Amino acid sequence: MMYGKIPVFSALLSLAVVFTAATVRADEPKKLGTFKDWQAYTYKAPDSKVCIAFSEPKKSESSREAKRGPIRFIVTNYPGRKVKGQISTVIGYPFKEGAGVKLVIDDKEFTLFSVGDTAWANEEDAAIVEAMKAGTTLKISATSWKGTETTDSYSLAGISAAIDEIDSACK
Repeated sequence: MMYGKIPVFSALLSLAVVFTAATVRADEPKKLGTFKDWQAYTYKAPDSKVCIAFSEPKKSESSREAKRGPIRFIVTNYPGRKVKGQISTVIGYPFKEGAGVKLVIDDKEFTLFSVGDTAWANEEDAAIVEAMKAGTTLKISATSWKGTETTDSYSLAGISAAIDEIDSACK
């Protein structure tokens, strides 16, 4: 299923470009709301509306000093491509090639696969979303291409409301 996930990554890259654009355009992201530690947005992609809920880590730990780009955990709905509840994380650096990315929600553990600086679930999106809704904390542990080990900790406060909002906005 990796091939189905790459277009969503492209959509997220497009969203990042739109977020940084100085001019107001018809496809500018619209904020749906802030839900405790999570935010929800929607924007128009060429083939359908896209909705995302995302958060930034409350705490980041690293085995050594490392410069990192933006760090986010994202849940995406892309109805035009029949994508609902797709999880991904952007870690702020390229992952070590071939290394799994560990996702822990309270006491439940999942392994993600990575391409560049982004990681996705391998067919476990629905189980991860359900664990997120029932959980309190989410941790991502990974190794950079330079060997730096990092752990990012997220609060799950507000995730259920944020997901409900994107589910309602992107049916």
